[in-house]
Amino acid sequence: MGTAKTLGGRVSLKYLSLVVMIIQTTVLVLTLRYSRTSQQEGPRYLSSTAVFNAEVLKLVICLFLMLLEKGGSPTGLISSLNEDILQKPVDTLKLLVPAGLYTIQNNLLFVALSNLDAATYQVTYQLKILTTAIFSVILLRKKLNLTKWLSLVVLMVGVALVQLPDSNSTDVKKSPNFSSQVIGLVAVICACFSSGFAGVYFEKILKGTNPSIWLRNVQLAMFSSVIALAGVYMNDNTAVITAGFFQGYTLVVWITVALQAVGGLIIAMVIKYADNIVKGFAVSLSIILSTFLSFSFLGDFTPTHFFFVGATLVIVATFLYGYEPSSSRLPTVPLKTSPI
Repeated sequence: MGTAKTLGGRVSLKYLSLVVMIIQTTVLVLTLRYSRTSQQEGPRYLSSTAVFNAEVLKLVICLFLMLLEKGGSPTGLISSLNEDILQKPVDTLKLLVPAGLYTIQNNLLFVALSNLDAATYQVTYQLKILTTAIFSVILLRKKLNLTKWLSLVVLMVGVALVQLPDSNSTDVKKSPNFSSQVIGLVAVICACFSSGFAGVYFEKILKGTNPSIWLRNVQLAMFSSVIALAGVYMNDNTAVITAGFFQGYTLVVWITVALQAVGGLIIAMVIKYADNIVKGFAVSLSIILSTFLSFSFLGDFTPTHFFFVGATLVIVATFLYGYEPSSSRLPTVPLKTSPI
């Protein structure tokens, strides 16, 4: 009876994490896109300040979760922070690199969704699977089986198809949206490389350690907050002085900030309670929902035949890459690289 109850609890958490991830991913993309393109009076909010606020909020949430881990004891929390952060400066400083890359990535995503519709962004951003796989092979010496390599090829073809204009379109390069789409596409690709390298580097430096996931997120958020704040005053100092740090902030913007802050924590929950197939299912449903809602409510996207074929291939590739055969022994195809 006890085993059945435990199993039932894990199944419930598995599907709860699936639903939460679908909602967070879809709503974040749509609200971010809406907040960057909707008409409003006065100056628009600064994306650099949104990234900073999201990191600060993430830091507060993780500190609260660490407090709960310590049984609600502030003394226990302070002791843990002192022991694992202040007393281990070298280990803590190792997280400076992924924190900086994640901050760059978050800024790039604001640029991307300021220039691309939500559906195209969602599909293109799945290239992070490819970049993560490449960096895993290079930095961690991982070997990918034939199915995974095949899925990466399918992924690239799918993303390429999504970028193609409708066959009935003419003078695409003369379109006023063309340069904007190029900027958005470059931003997404750069974000994918940043995400892939940061994730693999993070995994590499943590190999062999057993830290609390909330502690690691506290360390990341500490550095990310400082880097993001530096970015605000390097890029938007004049705008902040002129119209204030919170210029243009609305309810939608704060919702976007909150969703951005909890995104990494939700992924951690999915990794803990679900598996790659469930994660792939969540990504696929999020792409479908983003496409429908972007077309129906935001009105900034008209799907083409190329988009439907490309999106389908990306969804298939996501499932293929997450598939782990239990009994079959597929051949591996290592990528020859120079020693690190």
